[in-house]
Amino acid sequence: MSWTEIVIEVARSHAEALSDALMDAGALSVSVEDADEGTDAEQPLFGEPGMEAQQAAWERSRVVALTEVDSDQQALVAEAAAIAGLAATPSFVLRAVAEQDWVRLTQSQFAPIHIGKNIWVVPSWHEAPDPQALILELDPGLAFGTGSHPTTRLCMEWLENHFAARGADGQSACSVLDYGCGSGILAMVAAKLGADSVIGVDIDPQAIVSAEQNAARNQCAIDFYLPDAFAAVAGREGADAYRRFEVVVANILSSPLKLMAPMLSGRVADGGALVLSGVLARQADEVIGAYAPFISLTVAAEHEGWVALAGSRGH
Repeated sequence: MSWTEIVIEVARSHAEALSDALMDAGALSVSVEDADEGTDAEQPLFGEPGMEAQQAAWERSRVVALTEVDSDQQALVAEAAAIAGLAATPSFVLRAVAEQDWVRLTQSQFAPIHIGKNIWVVPSWHEAPDPQALILELDPGLAFGTGSHPTTRLCMEWLENHFAARGADGQSACSVLDYGCGSGILAMVAAKLGADSVIGVDIDPQAIVSAEQNAARNQCAIDFYLPDAFAAVAGREGADAYRRFEVVVANILSSPLKLMAPMLSGRVADGGALVLSGVLARQADEVIGAYAPFISLTVAAEHEGWVALAGSRGH
């Protein structure tokens, strides 16, 4: 089957309304692009994972609507313009979209990712580049965390270095809590590096399902919980039975990390380590300050404007 794209250039002020209107008018999908992409006027827009960018469109935006090839594109654009409240139907061009193997095309966009010294994240349709490495078979999905984002990479590299140092010191395996586990990638790294007990927690039920499937595929023994279920099995703060971990890692966002400072710090065992990411370099001091009453954190590493914060709990 073939399709036809409608390409409309509009000002930022109309991009979002027109996009919604095109969907209401019958477009199969709609995307918004920078009309100046590839030129000196190109404008990058960034947002933190799980959060929208402050601006939803560009100064000169290109709205691209996918339609069936036999649709009445002129009527569709006219209807969308009316829904969006535009004074006139905007001009547009049509672009043919040839039939192709969309599954194969999508898969080709996700290659194995090499992280740290010896970690590879490999989609299921690829062969592992180095079978002797630490291999995580992980396909892109609904839950955040495939190793491609700098914050995930920073945490994975910290875990690899931490377990290497423990091995060099002749220490035994340790317990790990991955809070905000997403796909479960950090929990799986810890399990494959030798942690003897790993728990993952996330507020999203879909993430728990995804993480459990990923752990099973990678033959990792990990228990995943929603927060209330985790508190039920690991105890609530102040209770006689309150489980603590030798490593607590949380790759979330700066705002929730600050709010959870007492809870996350309280889950760190004496002499244990706390690792935080999802923090922009400019946010580091605020997060460090939030944890200062509990654990002294420092910037352990930085990559592409993101940082990992780490510190140990005193005995």
